[in-house]
Amino acid sequence: MSIKDTLISTKTKWAEGEGPDIDVVISSRIRLARNLKDYPFPHFMSEEQADQILNAVRNVVIQNEAAGKLDYPEFILLSELTAIERQILVEKHLISPQHIQNPANRAVVLAADESVSIMVNEEDHLRIQCLLPGLQLEEAWNLANGTDDILEKQLDYSYCEKRGYLTSCPTNVGTGLRASVMLHLPCMVMTKQVGKIVAAVAQLGLAVRGYYGEGTEAYGNIFQVSNQVTMGYVEEEIVKNLLTVTTQVAAQERATREKIYNNNKSVIEDRIFRSFGIMSQARVMTSQEALKNISNLRLGVELGLLKDLNFAKINELIIITTPAFLIKKAGKDLNAEERDLLRAEIIREKIN
Repeated sequence: MSIKDTLISTKTKWAEGEGPDIDVVISSRIRLARNLKDYPFPHFMSEEQADQILNAVRNVVIQNEAAGKLDYPEFILLSELTAIERQILVEKHLISPQHIQNPANRAVVLAADESVSIMVNEEDHLRIQCLLPGLQLEEAWNLANGTDDILEKQLDYSYCEKRGYLTSCPTNVGTGLRASVMLHLPCMVMTKQVGKIVAAVAQLGLAVRGYYGEGTEAYGNIFQVSNQVTMGYVEEEIVKNLLTVTTQVAAQERATREKIYNNNKSVIEDRIFRSFGIMSQARVMTSQEALKNISNLRLGVELGLLKDLNFAKINELIIITTPAFLIKKAGKDLNAEERDLLRAEIIREKIN
């Protein structure tokens, strides 16, 4: 997929809606932080040094693409995209919100299927991210690690025998690995169990964050769970620990889902079909209201009540109703009221 297609299409690897435990786990992500030896961290680099990093990464990617070792045909300078186009990459979870705050001397490398993205000159010189649908942490780790191995053969990483990979933020030193899963937990929210989960996973060295990661809200009952500790463990241990915890949380969400549906069938069905009616008829829809109703539709799919919807369509609704996508579709800048009108129109088309 070219960058032109990426910016107008809701299709992306993590949103395919198929994979293990897809009824609870929306996606699995592995991110590796790496820096080049003899260069300051990005916050302290000069423009010349930032350009040298960009050129070094671009050359390695091009060489390995030509050799058939990488299928990453897109090297995109963020400064060459509009602010809305950069925001679309964030809304598709291909880059971080922090990466677009200062687009100068920053870039992203995208795999053809968007399963892998490499952020260049974000908080670290390189952030290699792999994002797959469902609970596929080990698969994502293997893909990210393979990419890292190829790059490391030609790029001289900043590495300490005692401390591991050196990173801009001390919390990433060691493996430089952040593993995370995106979970849909509506039933645990309904029964007010999420607080207990947050406390429990914190004791296991994990953190619970919102929809777009650190510092964001859990809109649409969507949460990200990730490791906090990167030093003192090998990568496989970090991945296995998160995999084990996620499996347990998914089982608890399913058990809670079954219990509340059996005990309150009419209430749950009313909640789901009321949201379906609103989404199919509403003329105005805010972003938060859309995510709230999309969460209820996803619960309907999880319970097998909405036969004409599936997880891929739910993910498409999440992406296509975000502000930047709406503006891109309209082909002009929109104020909040205009976005709410267009969002409702698009949702009606997709639902009906």
